Amino acid sequence: MNPINHVAIIMDGNGRWGTKFKSSRNQGHRAGLNSVEDIIEETIKQKISYLTLYTFSTENWKRPKNEIIFLFNMLEKFLLNKIDNLIKNGIKLKIIGNKKKFSLKLQKLLIESEKKTSNNKKLQINLALNYGSKEEIINACKIVFQNKKKITEKNIEENLYTSEIPNPDLLIRTGNTHRLSNFLLWQLAYTEIFFVKKLWPEFKENDFRKILNRFRLLKRNFGGI
Repeated sequence: MNPINHVAIIMDGNGRWGTKFKSSRNQGHRAGLNSVEDIIEETIKQKISYLTLYTFSTENWKRPKNEIIFLFNMLEKFLLNKIDNLIKNGIKLKIIGNKKKFSLKLQKLLIESEKKTSNNKKLQINLALNYGSKEEIINACKIVFQNKKKITEKNIEENLYTSEIPNPDLLIRTGNTHRLSNFLLWQLAYTEIFFVKKLWPEFKENDFRKILNRFRLLKRNFGGI
């Protein structure tokens, strides 16, 4: 059976769910947060070490301003209200992406949350915030070039946001959309990908367990036979 060390998730469908059932995209994002908490709990039960959540992409700035404000307010409230629970449950928080575009208040809160949880070992949650994989790869190449090193896989990987994180074993994307949307393009080279029809607020622990069980039974060749 395949071991599972790292799961990545594109949490797609919050806005569509909110529009369909609550007449509000923002209410879909709020409902999606419940799924986040459920999946975090199940990830711990499954003894998986890393969970990466695509939370806000570099392209998401194109969304309506009121939706962006709502998302960041919800994130701030989550960090303020749940930080003690994260610490209690042994969860380490890491932000991957460019923090500089956020408000100074949110930047400070993100840095403090990382610092407060830095010694936790049970589960590392990587929040992809203002994250774009193409930008990440370009920035890594620039750093390698500035340090007058050769452009090699190793040197690039050492300068990605995920330099100290193993590549995902599997990626889950909800929302019945079959694309990667500029997410972990380098890191997903040999990741098993599962596309799910359900919208993110509908995705529950049982759905998660079914995918994990399917993954464990796969034959993985990594280019071999």
